[in-house]
Amino acid sequence: MENIEIARRLEELADLLEIQGANPFRIRAYRNAIRTIGGLTRPLQEVADEDGLTDLPGIGKDIAASIRELLDTGRLSVLDEITAEVPRELATLTRLDGVGPKKARKLWKELDVTTPDELEAAAKEGRVAALAGFGKKSVEKILRSIEDFRKHQGRFLRAEAAQYLRPLLAHLEGVEAIRRLEVAGSYRRGRETVGDIDLLVLVEDEDARAGVMEAFTGFPGVDRVAMSGETRGSVVLTSGLPVDLRILGPESYGAALHYFTGSKEHNVEIRKRAQKRGLRVSEYGVFQVEEGEAGDTDPSSDASSDSSSGDASSGAGPQAGRRIAGATEEEVFGSLELPWIAPELRENRGEIQAAEEGRLPALVEAGQLRGDLHMHTTWSDGRDSVREMAEACRDRGYAYMAITDHSQAVTVARGLTPERLREQWGEIDQAREEVEGIRILKGCEVDILKDGSLDLPDEILEELDIVLVAVHSHFDLDQATQTERILSALRHPLVDILVHPTGRLINRREPYLVDMEAVLQGALEHGVAVELNTNPRRLDLHDRHLFRARELGVPVVISTDAHRTAQLAYVEEGIRQARRGWLEADHVLNTGSWDELDRWLHRSKG
Repeated sequence: MENIEIARRLEELADLLEIQGANPFRIRAYRNAIRTIGGLTRPLQEVADEDGLTDLPGIGKDIAASIRELLDTGRLSVLDEITAEVPRELATLTRLDGVGPKKARKLWKELDVTTPDELEAAAKEGRVAALAGFGKKSVEKILRSIEDFRKHQGRFLRAEAAQYLRPLLAHLEGVEAIRRLEVAGSYRRGRETVGDIDLLVLVEDEDARAGVMEAFTGFPGVDRVAMSGETRGSVVLTSGLPVDLRILGPESYGAALHYFTGSKEHNVEIRKRAQKRGLRVSEYGVFQVEEGEAGDTDPSSDASSDSSSGDASSGAGPQAGRRIAGATEEEVFGSLELPWIAPELRENRGEIQAAEEGRLPALVEAGQLRGDLHMHTTWSDGRDSVREMAEACRDRGYAYMAITDHSQAVTVARGLTPERLREQWGEIDQAREEVEGIRILKGCEVDILKDGSLDLPDEILEELDIVLVAVHSHFDLDQATQTERILSALRHPLVDILVHPTGRLINRREPYLVDMEAVLQGALEHGVAVELNTNPRRLDLHDRHLFRARELGVPVVISTDAHRTAQLAYVEEGIRQARRGWLEADHVLNTGSWDELDRWLHRSKG
């Protein structure tokens, strides 16, 4: 099992223990262990093999035994014992916005509600609002959360899918007959969520196909084999992630990789372009349409799925005319008089015309970032100290970074009062002396209050090196009010960056209602940058908003919002989102040198 699966199983156990009313110290121990696992940069299996589980912070003998049981068997006996008393479905309720373990227990004990469907019915009948601790607004929030839950069922965060997929990829890479292995589909395009995975493998020896398929379906992490054929297999992993495998020969591998990577819309445009040139494009290759042979009569027809543009049975078969390309993607694009187009761009948003005209963007890369401007420490809800965060940023090769703990309004995150903020500056000054090779900025993630004012007085803001602003409350305001609230903050002359601008939590909470066009225009007018928050649960801004920021010339900051040193690695997921928004290094503020950033921070705001 991967770390993420173990953490999720322990989190489910902790929630059910809390619903059961177990010892709070026992529950806290599990939650501490979950945080430790979330911060690990190496597989728990390796730690267990070295007999080092109990050396990890917050993991004692009992929890170490639970982890070993999960690693060895995939099961957790203590979870089975709990679910004999507490309905397991209640753990799902705790994932709904507005319902935690305590409220889930109340719903179960007093209304016999255990599932989202039952909760929705009880809420609409007025029974939930009548419970102590709930109320009309709470019920409205819960109903919205149930809608969001249904909308995203069966969708996996790309970052989570990557972790579930990693051991399967390692397993297949050890199969001698496989010459090349690629993940295609929406995963390769960098979509923030995926419904399933397409794996393409290159096998030169046809006699080896059966062994490759056997290795795929026999992987220990497979929960169910849905199909197993000569060249295609389908399985469902224990995480619930569906995975398809296609076995291909060298003559068509590039064509299949192109076909199963592009969105349906991208592939339709490619086929139209091919048709105009007397060609036919499919997963088998690019074929010259012979005289008297009909080309694609309907290039728009495409049996698409979430992760690919179609089933392998659609399109031109391997005998359809003379093959002129297909071994590589470069061949496929070249046959259509186009340069190679990066996977993140293959959404039919103008990339084909840009390629034709030589206007494809030189997409930003992680190595071009010179600093991270949004992170938290133990002063608020972070897990590591100022010095530890600074050392980790320096070790990543950054030239600068900003400490930006929460302001006082976020009481749940131990937000800083002006007095505590000044105390923190002393620790930052000390870190500046002790950690060489990086500039440490004094910053704060300042709450935008309901009326659009800021959560700290101007005399404090004036002493900060960088001021981030964000919405953390009153998500239910109407669009006009929410938009004006944010615009009011952008007008403040001391504000530098609007962070996680839409407030979304992918698969859990929809964005609050806000006119992003007005916000981006306001950011441009008032000289404020907007953040691409790279936390995989946020990836906020959406790629379409990043594209619009690029068009307008609004500077984007790519930052992790890290709450521990390990989360600085979130930048990798954010870079994919930036690339989907067509961002180049020049569009990203924190690809600049320290001198360039310093000049921007001392700019004259509009």
